[in-house]
Amino acid sequence: MPETTLTIGQLARRVGLNTSAIRYYERVGVLPAPERESGQRRYGEDAVRRLQVLEVAKRAGFSLDEAKLLVQSADAGTPAFEAVRDLAQRKLPDVEALIARAQDMRSWLLSATDCSCTSLDVCALFATEAPAAPGAVTSLRVTRVPARS
Repeated sequence: MPETTLTIGQLARRVGLNTSAIRYYERVGVLPAPERESGQRRYGEDAVRRLQVLEVAKRAGFSLDEAKLLVQSADAGTPAFEAVRDLAQRKLPDVEALIARAQDMRSWLLSATDCSCTSLDVCALFATEAPAAPGAVTSLRVTRVPARS
């Protein structure tokens, strides 16, 4: 019995993507070019699974190039855990830095909710530390603003 195939529209609905995204994934080599029947793209379950893997990788914070490495490793016969571990180990420092930055932002915003300064010139929330080197990223300086009477 032949494998049931899907049109691009059916595939798009099944995985929750636009057809243009599927065509783009084909163009950049993340999704192999499908077979055609009467000029119409026809996809099998392998395309569904690949697009599901790409969606999970995207939600995990991987770029399209990183997700492409993941699926290409699987295509080459590399055990999944090797590619997944490698990408995760490379991505974790970025995520840790993002979390730290978000925590700094949250602290600053929480302090800002208590602000009652009448001028930004005197507001401790906008006090600057020593100037950083050009292009350097500095964290927010969080200073609790005393409540004014």
